[in-house]
Parts: sequence; C-alpha cells; structure tokens
Amino acid sequence: MIEYDKFIAAKERKHIACGFEPMEIKAPLFEWQKHVVQWAVRQGRAALFEDCGLGKTLQQLEWARQVHEYTNLPILVLTPLSVASQTIEEAAKFGIMATHAKDAPDISNGINVTNYEKLEHFQDVEFGGVVLDESSILKNFTGKTRIALTERFAETPYRLCCTATPSPNDYTEFGQHADFLGICSPSQMLATFFINDTFNTGDWRLKGHAESQFWAWLGSWAACIGKPSDIGFSDDGYNLPSLNMETITVDVNEAADADSEELFKHVTLSATTMHRELRETAQERVNAVADLVNESNEAWVVWCNTNLESELLSKAIPDAVQVTGSNTPKFKEQSASDFSHGKIRVLVSKAGIFGMGMNWQHCRNVAFVGLSYSFEQFYQALRRSYRFGQTKEVNAYIVQARTEGAILSSIKRKIKQHAKMQEQMKVAALALRKGNKTTIMKIEIDKEEGTDWTIYNGDCVRVAAEIENDSVGLSVFSPPFADLFTYSADIQDMGNCANKDDFAIQFKFLITELMRVTMHGRMVCVHCNDLLSTKWKTGKIEFQDFSGDIVRAFREAGFWYHSRITIWKNPVTEMQRTKAHGLLYKTLQNDSANSRMGSPEYLLVFRKPGVNPDPIKHTPTDFNLDQWQEWASPVWMKIDQGNVLNGALGREQQDERHICPLQLDIIERAVTMWSNPHDLVYSPFAGIGSEGFQSVKMGRKFVGSELKESYFKQACRFLKTARIQTEMEF
Repeated sequence: MIEYDKFIAAKERKHIACGFEPMEIKAPLFEWQKHVVQWAVRQGRAALFEDCGLGKTLQQLEWARQVHEYTNLPILVLTPLSVASQTIEEAAKFGIMATHAKDAPDISNGINVTNYEKLEHFQDVEFGGVVLDESSILKNFTGKTRIALTERFAETPYRLCCTATPSPNDYTEFGQHADFLGICSPSQMLATFFINDTFNTGDWRLKGHAESQFWAWLGSWAACIGKPSDIGFSDDGYNLPSLNMETITVDVNEAADADSEELFKHVTLSATTMHRELRETAQERVNAVADLVNESNEAWVVWCNTNLESELLSKAIPDAVQVTGSNTPKFKEQSASDFSHGKIRVLVSKAGIFGMGMNWQHCRNVAFVGLSYSFEQFYQALRRSYRFGQTKEVNAYIVQARTEGAILSSIKRKIKQHAKMQEQMKVAALALRKGNKTTIMKIEIDKEEGTDWTIYNGDCVRVAAEIENDSVGLSVFSPPFADLFTYSADIQDMGNCANKDDFAIQFKFLITELMRVTMHGRMVCVHCNDLLSTKWKTGKIEFQDFSGDIVRAFREAGFWYHSRITIWKNPVTEMQRTKAHGLLYKTLQNDSANSRMGSPEYLLVFRKPGVNPDPIKHTPTDFNLDQWQEWASPVWMKIDQGNVLNGALGREQQDERHICPLQLDIIERAVTMWSNPHDLVYSPFAGIGSEGFQSVKMGRKFVGSELKESYFKQACRFLKTARIQTEMEF
C-alpha cells in the first residue's frame, strides 16, 4: 500500500505557485491591493476576479512592472480596443512607463499595451509575462481565437487574467481561465466538480458534494473579491452610492401577426423572434429615452442593441454621438476618450463595443433602449458608471416595450443568481488569507454486515487488500468510466482523476488485488462502454477505446480475456437523452458522413488462470437449451435498461442520486453463469448495492466496498431488503 499511498498523494489538485518573491511596491496601492499583487507575483500565473472599480488596472500594471524587472523581458498587456488608451493614461497618471504598441517594432523592453485585435502582430516576440485585461474575452471570443490566445502564451512564464465576476452560473468561464493559465483543461475541471445535465445538453451544474472543494480550488489560483472585506481588509472608501433603477414600459401594438392563429403576441420571446420585435418597437422605445436625455444637462450613456436603434437615437438626441461596429478603431478610441473627458455629453453605443473596461464614474445616468438575454452585457454596461469610485447616485433606466417583459424577467432572475455566485466566491476569497487545507480522504474503513453479506465504507483498493487470497468466486461491477464522472469529493475516488491515464494507474492497483483474491479458474466481469469524446473536451468527436484499455490492463495483470458481450441499447433513447449530433436524423439528411451508430454497453469477462476447484454445473432444469442459446449470443438483446435499483432514497442534502446504476438483468446473468450457490460475489464499486442485492437474492454471499457514504448507507438498506425477500421466498 506504500506505492498506492504515494499515488493518492500525487492526485491532490492544487495550483503550485510558480512565481517569485515580490519586490517593493511602487504603485500607490491600498494595503489590500498590495496584498493581492504580492500574492499574484508569488503565484506567477493567477487571475484577479475583482468587481468593477476595485482598481484592477493599477494592480495589473504593478504586477507587470515587477515581472519585467525580474525577467528583464517585455511584458504585454492585452485590452479591449477602447481600453488600451485608458490604460496608458492610467499608467502615466501614476508614473508607470507603458508603451502603446500597435505593431512589433513598437515593442519596448518594458510594459507594452495593445488591444486583442492586434495580437497577430506580435507572434514572434518573446514576452516575460502577459496580462489579459477584461479576460472574460476568453469566453466571448470564438473558440478558435481563445485557443490561439492559450497556445500563443503557453510558454510565457508569467500570466495574469483580470476580469469582474463571471456571468451567473457560467462556470465554464473559470475553466477557460484555468486553461489559459496552465492549471488544468476545462474538461478536467468539469469532470472533477460538475455534472452534465443530459436532458439539457451543455448545461453543467456544480455537484453538491464538490461545492466547497471547487471554491477552495478556485481560490488557490484566483483572487475572488467583491469588496476588500472579503479578504479581511476594511471597506472604507468602497461603499457604492444608491442605484435608482427604473423600468419604463412603452405601449406598442400587441396584436399577433395576421397569419398567426393567436390573438396576441406571446409574452415570451425566443432569440429569433426577439430581434424582429426589437425592430418593430424601436421607435417607441427611442422616443421614451430621448425624452429623458433631452430634458437633462448631465452626461448620459445610452446602450442599444441594434444599428437601427443607434440611428434613431442619434436623430432624436441632437448632441448625441453614436459609435457603431463599422466605425474605425481610431474613431472608437477617440470617442471613448472624448466622453471620458467631458467633450461628449451623450454617448450612444452597444455593450459589445464599450461595455467592458471603461471607467466612466463621471457619468451617473444610464439608459438601456431595451435588453437582450445576455446578463453579462447588461451587468458590464451598467458597471461602467455604477462602480467603486462613483460619488453620486446612479440613475439607470430600462426602457422596454410591453411585449418584451420576458427578457427583463430573465435578467432579474440572473441578477439573483449573480448575487448567489458572489456569495459562493467568498469561499474562494478565504484561500487568499487562510490557505485552508481542503483535501478530503477517508482512510478509516467502516463496516456493516448481515446474513450472507458484508459491505465496507472505504476505498476499494484498501478494502480489497484485506480480502483473503483465492476466496472470491465471482467479481462483477461497473467501474467509474475514467474521468467521465466524479462521484465524491474524496481524493481516493477512482473517478476523481485528472484524466484517463491517471485512472488507468489507479485502476491497476485494484486489478492486482482482484488477481490475488479471485479463485483459480473463476471470473471477473466488468461493465463498461466506449467513451465519446467531444469537440469542447478534446477538439474532435470520436470514440475512445475505453473497453480496449480495460482489456489490455487485465491481460497485463495476468488475466485471460474470456468474453466480450455487447449489450444492445436503443439508439433513439440515446439520442433523446444525449442530443448527440451524430444520432440526429437531420444529420443523416445534411451529411451522413457525420452520422454514427449508437453506443452499446459491454460486459467484459476475464478469467484467472488455473483449474477451477469448484466447478459450476447446470442442469436442463435450471438452465435449458433455449436460454443457453440466447445467453451464448455475443449480443444480449433483452436487457431491460430500466431494471435498476431505485437510487432516489440515497439522496442527501449535498448529494445526487447514483449516476450509473448497473442493470439487475446483467448481474443476474453473470451470477447465474459464473458462480455457484453460496459462492462469495465481490463488487469493489458497490454503489447503492445493485450487485449485492441481486447476489443475495440468488443465494450467494456478498462482499463489497463503497467510498461514498450516502451510497454505502443506501446499499445497506437494499441488502437488508434483499435478505428479507429471500427469506420470504423460502
């Protein structure tokens, strides 16, 4: 077990600092900001998830200065288009030298600031460090560009990401940051801490048992700060003024289209119908906003969604300056600067242009000419004015047509989710001041037993090590499918592996024990299927030969490869559950080269070499010829996929039901074929007790192990039930 203990210790997921000891802080930072910068310098590769107005720009400039002095190499600060000039001004204001680099010849051996669009101009320049300002652009950019950023700076020794709190429940943004920083891939993060909602493809939810572990892990490489008190400092000077948010609803024609069978337009708007509705109601909304702005002498930012709204607003507000995507970069930068310095009173634009990075505390009036379903765009646009450093009450007006109420309802719901996420992120903030130890590892082994069964609550390898040599007549189980699911927060959990390779190493420890405890000439039955990799996880859609990996691992340990049984599954059911593109009928119609077959399950059977000391005999009475001909088929067609133990009772407050219970039909066939009555049947992954329940009902003895406590408790209940049912039958 010494080697096993070493492997488990190496599995612990924590970000290893790769920075250096910080130098004297020269920028005029507050104490809490100094603390964060010093921490980020020691980390070497880190993220600052700080709310708007907390001074990320000055912090990143001080971090960049220290990295430059340490490496004596140029540092690149990448910003959104209109933020580059603002960053240069900020640096000059505090006496920090920074160059506005627009091409490779502009690069100085110091801090260089440019915008993301110019990244390709600097491909051959060696940088000592890179800063991604408004780094949520890792999510907003296309996958191709995000990958390009990650690959371009993969060898850059020091990396810093800076952005405000991510969108509510959009946890994938954390994974994209971790990927850029070289901490782990998005797929590793999701497999470890999240579960995919198979009924809502692409929707990931944080596992209950992994919640605290996830936020602590995040805190090991990201400073998550909503206000200074989150990391133990005073909030003096960081109190936001009042926010007066008012919704103005304008009346529009609510009658449904003439060709519709409805009398009125639906209250809900899809992403498709929303754009049409915005066009139809644009003039009414623009008129309402123009009335507000024209009656005022103060500065205003008016956020719109479409070019039509922008054009109508510029006509309705005489002194408004509109900035659209078609304007030149120079015009956009100049307009942003002119508005910042009071040369423009009313700026009309989209959140996609100026919604990130701008410091417009001089403006306390904000109007939204309607909303989209994007909470992030709304939040970021509002926070250009409503941010720390704002000294006046902020007035925010949301002008909507009566037919667009569903969008506002969605935004309000996401505001609540956002507040919840901010509270959760405080757990991550604790790591910045406490360095909490969060590793969960259950070393002790608990046991419960009854007539003909024993089950252990502990790590399967440690339990197997205590089983007698040559004592198990049959093992049947479904192991974790490599890194597909993580069932518990325990670091020993075999599903709690970073990747397939780590799983294979840990699984080998168990196979070695299985060889020792299995009777000569007897079987080990492993249920599995081949894993379909996804484009977001591996960059391509293809099957991974997981069943082949298992076969090779058992043969390497000395087992004989006895049988492979294919378990038929309905591809229509699989398509409905997974929404897999390759199984859709429309894919066949569009290009059948992208169509594939459904994914079967397998029962892989391995035999321990040697002579079986207790032959397993059957008679025509207990096993007739017709049954044998069906079971001898390499494809089992009559397995009821729904015949599983009900795991709903295994639910706890921070738990989810068993993800992959093994069908009782499969267990019954394996036990009948390859064990004698009163043989000992073993399952190292007992789960909620499926193998034990069926074995005890069939007159066998059972021993199992389960690491997850809630599954262990449920397995005990099912095993007691199985024994009662068996006694009643006899």
